[in-house]
Amino acid sequence: MAQDKGLDLVEVAPAARPPVCRIMDYGKYRFEQGKREREARKKQKVITIKEVKLRLGIEDHDFHVKARNAMRFLQDGDKVKVTIMFRGREITHSDLGKVLCDRLAEQLKDVSNVERPPKVEGRNMIMILTPKQQQPHE
Repeated sequence: MAQDKGLDLVEVAPAARPPVCRIMDYGKYRFEQGKREREARKKQKVITIKEVKLRLGIEDHDFHVKARNAMRFLQDGDKVKVTIMFRGREITHSDLGKVLCDRLAEQLKDVSNVERPPKVEGRNMIMILTPKQQQPHE
């Protein structure tokens, strides 16, 4: 029947008893399937992680510049990894690093959520911020 119609006989469920087959244009089917996959890939959003590095003795102006950069990254839909670098004996004052992280998170609370709270890893303290989901405008 498939040859008479110029189509292909495709086995759909080989495990079934009896096996299930379908008469279809297999080339067209594969093309449509590929087209659907390409569309799905096109709609996918790749999330990258951008990093903002700070030091304990950062001045106010420098802090605001870093916060502005982080805000831009978040508005672009990227995650932001905030790294506070400790040098020498500064590591004993990790509480000051936490204060700095909290200050940044507070400044960016309108556009971000804290995915991972500040945590010391080696000589760095790391916090990860994710962009807030945009609410649809009514």
